[in-house]
Amino acid sequence: MSATIKIASWNINSVRARIDIVQRFLIEEQPDVLCLQETKVADPIFPHAPFEKLGYVHRLLAGQPMHHGVAILSKLPLGEHGRHDWQDNGEARHVGARLPNGIRLENVYVPAGGDIPDPALNPKFGQKLAFVERMTRWSEDLREPTLIVGDFNIAPLESDVWSHKQLLDVVSHTPVEVEALGRLQAAHDWVDLGRHFVPAPQRLYTWWSYRAKDWAASDRGRRLDHMWASPEVAKTATAHRVHEDCRSWLKPSDHVPLVTEFNW
Repeated sequence: MSATIKIASWNINSVRARIDIVQRFLIEEQPDVLCLQETKVADPIFPHAPFEKLGYVHRLLAGQPMHHGVAILSKLPLGEHGRHDWQDNGEARHVGARLPNGIRLENVYVPAGGDIPDPALNPKFGQKLAFVERMTRWSEDLREPTLIVGDFNIAPLESDVWSHKQLLDVVSHTPVEVEALGRLQAAHDWVDLGRHFVPAPQRLYTWWSYRAKDWAASDRGRRLDHMWASPEVAKTATAHRVHEDCRSWLKPSDHVPLVTEFNW
């Protein structure tokens, strides 16, 4: 007997600072699993109690003090199957789980890459490209049905940013990043669930800078957050939504959550 399962992903930009809106989202949306990125907290001081209270009794963490960090919070039992150091420096940017139906769930936070899109002038940009390359090599060998979610920090399509021309030289939308992400997608025939349900060139953003006085009025968004599925997993997806309203909540993250529903 199949059931509808909701998987959510959100770069929360500090889970402790924004625990109130995380709780609100969980109460209102009731996902079965929530993947968080940029939790910014070491594992020993992760705020377990609010999640426990709401029924997310299964948790896998990969945190560090003040920076990066990912977590999977679930009402469903989770089997841990490892962490990847795609950054190759020990930063907490990935945690994986195996869901009860056997599907792998990978939660990843790709480096932002700094401000200058030149590895020679900006080592952070080179690290970002190397990170995506390691993910690509991993994807080539992947033989299991998998869902990978998170903040990829790349907006691949022209319609994934508010101005393609103005952002061509801005990190997150440069041709070299877009090409790298394209190779990653091709390495496993990943299905981009966002664009599967909201085909280009329809507007679809997940991030708006804090710099805008009125983010909604200026609407200078980018689609940096993604959910990709193995082809066989994508066939079970029934709905996908970007919760743009969360960007207006009190003390918001600059990212908003994504939710995909599956018939499993």
